[in-house]
Amino acid sequence: MTTATTSPALYADLDRPSPLEALLGDPDDQDNPLGFASFLAADERGDLHQAGERVLDSYGLGAEFVPARLGGRMGRADELARVLRPLFRRDAALALGHGASNLVGSVNVWSEGSAQQQRMLADVLCRNGRIAAAYTDMSTGNDVTRTAFRADIRSDEIVLNGRKEIINNLARAEAVTILARTSDAPGSRSHSMVLVDMAHAPRDRLRFLPRYRTSGVRAMYLGGLEFQDCPLPVTSVAGGVGEAMETILRAFQVTRAVLPAAVLGMADQQLRTVTDFAVGRRLYRRTVADLPHARAVLTGAFLDILTADCLATTVCRALHLLPRQSSVYAAAVKYLVPQLFRDTVDELAVVLGARSFLREGPYGSFQKHARDLPVASLVHAGGTVCQATVIPQLPRLARHGWPVEEAADAEVFRLSAALPELDFDRLGVTAGRTDPLLSTLKEAADRLRGEPVLGALCGQLTEQLRSLAADCNALGPRDRTPLAGPVSFELAERYALLLAAACCLGVWLGNPDHPGAFLRSDAWLVGVLSRLTARLGLPPVAGADGVEPEVFVELIGRYERGAGFDLTGRRLA
Repeated sequence: MTTATTSPALYADLDRPSPLEALLGDPDDQDNPLGFASFLAADERGDLHQAGERVLDSYGLGAEFVPARLGGRMGRADELARVLRPLFRRDAALALGHGASNLVGSVNVWSEGSAQQQRMLADVLCRNGRIAAAYTDMSTGNDVTRTAFRADIRSDEIVLNGRKEIINNLARAEAVTILARTSDAPGSRSHSMVLVDMAHAPRDRLRFLPRYRTSGVRAMYLGGLEFQDCPLPVTSVAGGVGEAMETILRAFQVTRAVLPAAVLGMADQQLRTVTDFAVGRRLYRRTVADLPHARAVLTGAFLDILTADCLATTVCRALHLLPRQSSVYAAAVKYLVPQLFRDTVDELAVVLGARSFLREGPYGSFQKHARDLPVASLVHAGGTVCQATVIPQLPRLARHGWPVEEAADAEVFRLSAALPELDFDRLGVTAGRTDPLLSTLKEAADRLRGEPVLGALCGQLTEQLRSLAADCNALGPRDRTPLAGPVSFELAERYALLLAAACCLGVWLGNPDHPGAFLRSDAWLVGVLSRLTARLGLPPVAGADGVEPEVFVELIGRYERGAGFDLTGRRLA
């Protein structure tokens, strides 16, 4: 039986920062030891922020990644993402090294590990220990099916041989989850997941490799580990022998949804930094924010953040409510949200101008976040890998899911509604034959048909869905596999954009009681749908550009009162 997990604090005390936000303090305060100036200095040194780590330990951040049934605080995927946003807002290196690595390294054990392995990992995290994840090889990158790292079972032992060169947090990890090849046979049953308790691994069979330096997230400790005939108990295998690929496909849905939703904190700060510049800098007897191009960029960035939050938060909720379908949804989030943020930051950099390159001063955090964002977005699965996850599922959804108008229940979109506890066992490896989230697009189009602007936008989107279905059904056999040509990847992108539009519509329709008047109005919805249809190459809808003034007023209002640019709009520190 699953336990309902509510979100009573989502709209409570919106004028007060979240607990972690308050603990970290105002990042713009020069005297704050956890401010941007201090994080920039640590980045220049290439060192993790030690004071920040101590504060996170006092908060007990590790418990956020442990399921509640094991004594932790992880009950809801959407809440976990919101908890992590203040950390990403300040420093991606700390967020990855003290946060994301623990999540990525543990989800497979929560999914398929033994009770003993789960208790061990829960103990490590709840006492602020570290976990590392070693899934990829340097030679094969994100193509984990080609890993050469070996694990051979011999009687009651499993013997590890090989190298894992790029492992975040390795030097301090008490446990490492490793993807290893346990068979030379082709297919998906040739890999296993191994949980290594570093305290009991024979050190004479291990060799730590030199640290890798990076251009982004420079304080992140990327190291390597070589195993030489390293024997471990056969009970170190997490899940069944040969079942790692299935485990990964299931468990990584959580990380693919949660981490992009958490990285939103970086995009929020980038917009905040440039807005601060734009309202304070004067050109031609006006502020930069008064110039049409700058105003359009700021407004567009705000709308893209709302789009990303609608998509990522809805899919985080779908992990609980639509677990059989969330495979394709999570992959779409991991592909599209980082792309939205990269484009947003590129446009904001134009407004900031030469200041976007400064490594110190009030705008120094911008260049740091701009360098860090691609690394933070990549974490264990790049966009191409996620598109390759979506592509094989599109023809089946086009034939069976999209013609059937079975829209998702409104509870998927209701931001404060209760959720059952996250159950890894219910997550499906593939999405099956239904697509409730995308079907929301057609339901919303029917409801909004009489609206002159929204109705026209929905009409464009539903026509695109029909076109997408026809193109997916026309794909040849090879183009339905990860070896597909460019046309299939373009279809996966169109799918992600339509899914984002459906989620935006669902959030707007599903939250009529949102405490923010702006989120109850249709101005932001028109704005986000207009930007999504533009990305789809569609012509602008008459009247859609009229919402920019209202969206800009909300942006400036949130900036002046120090509120977040996401769907919640809670006050920041």
